[in-house]
Amino acid sequence: MSLYLNGIGHYHPENEITNRFLEELEIGTTDEWILERVGIRSRRTVLPLDYIRDTRNADPRAAVEAAAHTDAQMGAQAADIAMARAGISRSDIGMVIAGSSGTDWLSPAGACNIACELGIEAPAFDIVSACTSFYAQLYTLSLMQPDKLPDYVLLVVPESLTKTVNYADRSAAVLWGDGAAAAVVSTRHCAAGRILGNTLQSSPAGWDKVTVARTGHFEQQGRTVQTFGIKRMTRCLAALRDEFEAEDRRFHFIGHQANLRMLESVCRSCDIAPDRHHTNVEWFGNTGCASSASVVSASWEKWTGSDDIALVGVGSGLTWSSYLIRFGDVE
Repeated sequence: MSLYLNGIGHYHPENEITNRFLEELEIGTTDEWILERVGIRSRRTVLPLDYIRDTRNADPRAAVEAAAHTDAQMGAQAADIAMARAGISRSDIGMVIAGSSGTDWLSPAGACNIACELGIEAPAFDIVSACTSFYAQLYTLSLMQPDKLPDYVLLVVPESLTKTVNYADRSAAVLWGDGAAAAVVSTRHCAAGRILGNTLQSSPAGWDKVTVARTGHFEQQGRTVQTFGIKRMTRCLAALRDEFEAEDRRFHFIGHQANLRMLESVCRSCDIAPDRHHTNVEWFGNTGCASSASVVSASWEKWTGSDDIALVGVGSGLTWSSYLIRFGDVE
């Protein structure tokens, strides 16, 4: 089955959490400390900065009410860009699939809220795999019967994990940023981008290594998770390279934007040149399931018919996943 990427979009909210802002919270961190460890300079949040400053988000249950944007609103912003790039209208969408690491609502499905925001009447449901949600959505579609799918499927991954961050905890506060990504995919309508090599694997024995409790804060076992992430991304990237790298094509890498130092380690292990490694984590932080897709979207007009993009993600579960976007090779 051929799965085509017809269009992709992204959105970041306007409120900016700089390293200077975190310094002013007096939680034992500095710009130098943050850059040395994670390579992040700035991040965006749906929360008002005064709310973070005054409350440190001590009660994450209040954050949903305090937020300037809902997940549905962010997802709709990204979706409109994806549909415009695909050259279709909202009425052309036959299915909406969404997912994220910490949704605004336990019920209904986030996809229903996004579809309502867009005025789309179509089957809408969630495929949730934390930071690998977008990967899991593509993987699931790759297993489906093409003739059972509508002409166009809209995938949306809004992420607002700053609502779960304890801003008295420097290890979490320095990482997270909010944003959304969306894509229009089709098995019937050819496009310049084709999705190849979908993989998805999990080790549920590690479910407790990265968690967000229903009414609690984000927590992770940082050292264990970073080691896991580097190893799994390295293996997935090497496998994609072995299968798809060709002399007449340019092979690029976009990883899960957990932190820049982690990604740099993967590049060293796999010998990825700086000009073939693409990121946005330095300026937007870890945007969870929206992260790698938003990097693709930000350079949408730059990709050419000779470009292959290897995308590798890791997340809680523990789960890891990968796929390749091949541009120009349209069947």
